Amino acid sequence: MMIRSLVPILLLILSNVFMTFAWYGHLRTLRGAPLWVAILASWGIALFEYCLMVPANRLGFGHYSLPQLKVIQEVVTLGVFVIFAVWFMRERLTLNHCYAGLCLVGAVYFCFRK
Repeated sequence: MMIRSLVPILLLILSNVFMTFAWYGHLRTLRGAPLWVAILASWGIALFEYCLMVPANRLGFGHYSLPQLKVIQEVVTLGVFVIFAVWFMRERLTLNHCYAGLCLVGAVYFCFRK
């Protein structure tokens, strides 16, 4: 039972890795390319994101409510984005980013409390 409820979260993490690269990766890797090349590359990457996101939501809907699924997805998205921004884009995190993360913890708490 526990493993089955983790599968949607793992799929959400993987789909968000693809989504983040589709949305933001071209800012570093295709900076000098024409816009249409960046768009086509992003669409190609986003296809894999959808191939993981749709099953994640279908499998997760039986274990989580719709609002819970959305909050999980947002937390995963921002978590993946932070790693991407620091590691791939070489951005620096600030204390304000940490405060925003604490707000997300609060959102998860309120969404999952009974």
